Amino acid sequence: MREALEQKIRDKKAVVGVIGLGYVGLPLLNAFIKAGFTTMGFDIDQRKVDTLLKGQSYIKHIPAEMIANWLTLKQFEPTSDMSRLKEADCILICVPTPLNESRDPDMSYIEGTTEAIRAALRPGQLVVLESTTYPTTTRDVVLPILSKTGLKSGSDYFLAFSPEREDPGNPDFQAQRIPKVVGGLDPISGNLAEQLYGHAIVKVIPVSSAEIAEACKILENTYRCVNIALVNELKMLFDKMGIDVWEVIDAAKTKPFGFQAFYPGPGLGGHCIPIDPFYLTWLARKYGMTTRFIELAGEINTHMPDYVVNRLMEFLNEEGKALKGSKIALLGMAYKKDVDDPRESPSFVLMEMLLARGAVVTYNDPHVPSLPKMRHHDVPDMDSSPLTPDYLAAQDCVLIATDHSAYDCDFIVQHSRLVLDTRNATKNVKAGREKIRKA
Repeated sequence: MREALEQKIRDKKAVVGVIGLGYVGLPLLNAFIKAGFTTMGFDIDQRKVDTLLKGQSYIKHIPAEMIANWLTLKQFEPTSDMSRLKEADCILICVPTPLNESRDPDMSYIEGTTEAIRAALRPGQLVVLESTTYPTTTRDVVLPILSKTGLKSGSDYFLAFSPEREDPGNPDFQAQRIPKVVGGLDPISGNLAEQLYGHAIVKVIPVSSAEIAEACKILENTYRCVNIALVNELKMLFDKMGIDVWEVIDAAKTKPFGFQAFYPGPGLGGHCIPIDPFYLTWLARKYGMTTRFIELAGEINTHMPDYVVNRLMEFLNEEGKALKGSKIALLGMAYKKDVDDPRESPSFVLMEMLLARGAVVTYNDPHVPSLPKMRHHDVPDMDSSPLTPDYLAAQDCVLIATDHSAYDCDFIVQHSRLVLDTRNATKNVKAGREKIRKA
């Protein structure tokens, strides 16, 4: 089995199937298509499949022309029929790994996907989990389900983990340009996965086990979470002292060694940093440990929207206004600048908190024309408001939650009564600085 699959991978005759056609799955498909592989895309959301079959895209940084070209070249076929997984030689799992309401790992997407693979699994296939998760998931969750087939991992089929690494909206770090860590459940599986990714990714870093690869991803994101929590806490302290934390960071990053700049904000967003540390703290509890440092960082970051809303109420009070009944414009619903990705965006938490306190909330986001349905938020039906002078002037406060490049901050400040800036987007604005507050 190994030799036959190895030959297919070497000759680029292996069909690569990607499960989960979202912000991770589509860029990954692009990497393999560019490398000359034939691919299949699997997703239970028929609307996504239908959109792709028409040569259209639902992700801003994945242009429709790219999808149409895949179809024209006959290198890509999207489907919602999971029984067709048997047609793929290599199956890459890119499904969500959210938290449940008690902030424990929600393994339902991985488990459901693995059950679908089990029903179609045949000898000679390579299965790679890419979804960010806690160490031991591949061995303790995926393997037992696939083992129900009676096929043996490492000889009949092959199983590995390779954490996704995506930076949406950053053209310098497309999927194929980001080094890929690969760890097999066994040496043969790891070697096959290394060979596969070696065709499509600029550099592959093999590690000794799936657990090492899983822990690598958790470390990467926990490192960022902890350091963001540090600057968020410093921001709150420096605000009380009248010190501009942004200027402090700019000064500190001139040091050419021993310092890496991280920046504060209204809370964490995206599919990794707000979630992954909680996977690690959950795992630690299973081993009888308390990861106090990581949990404290998560607590600080989780409560940043509370801090922003409290600052907003203070600033409104200075103007003789209560938050209740005030018109608040949220600028930016995506979790980071210049993308249309709303996953775990703190803007939705801010909107919920403001609405609950009686504010009249509207929003503008050039990348999010209408509010999407969110798993953990009660989102109203609302469209992005045009960013006109009249709209801005009608607001009691304009809250910049995401610093999209499309925002002309001079224009925003000029036409607004009060601007609360959580991203230092207005740092270069000269006129009207008396209207600007930082949070």
